[in-house]
Order: sequence, then structure tokens, then C-alpha cells
Amino acid sequence: MIRAVELATGADGGSHVTETSVPENHMIGAKAIRFEESPPHSALDWHDAPQRQYVVVLTGTIEFTTRDGQTFVLHPGEVLMAADTAGTGHKWRLIDDQPWRRLYVILGGE
Repeated sequence: MIRAVELATGADGGSHVTETSVPENHMIGAKAIRFEESPPHSALDWHDAPQRQYVVVLTGTIEFTTRDGQTFVLHPGEVLMAADTAGTGHKWRLIDDQPWRRLYVILGGE
């Protein structure tokens, strides 16, 4: 199993964190993939996920925070399931000296 964290919008409109995992050989329909890089010490203030997507951390150690104060850290090789497409959102910041290189897997209809 690969460590994953899900960010989803709850009935209260807030982003909530659930620890989970991605089973090996799990097939998921995807519409597109894209790569992105942010320089070391980058941060992004409050926002929602633009669409349901997996975010695979390639390099960098990143800390996420929700408005209700939940925090979690992702390391290279770990996965974020970003499903908080509405509501109060989340923010992130890099907490090491590496760039954040990541792969977005934009989910199709499941």
C-alpha cells in the first residue's frame, strides 16, 4: 500500500483530512495528467482543489493545513487525493529545501 491523504469537503463546507492508502495495481480512470514544480520555500494560501485529482509527490516535503487547523505532511512517494473542490479549502507550504515536483492525475468519471 502507498500512503495517501484525502482532502474532501464535508457537510459543514470545511475541508477535512482522512488518512488512507492507495492499493498497488489499483486502476483509476483519468482525464489527463500534468507535471508542476514550485521552488523551495514556496507556499500557496487558501484555495480549493480545481477538480478532483490525485497529486503524487515526486520531490519536496510539503505541509497542508485546513481552516479548522488540521495539518499533515506529505513526503516524496506519497499521494494526496484532492477532492475539496468547494468550501473553505486548504493551504500548503514547503518545509524542506527541495523544490516541490509533483504529478497531477486529473480524475475522469468514476
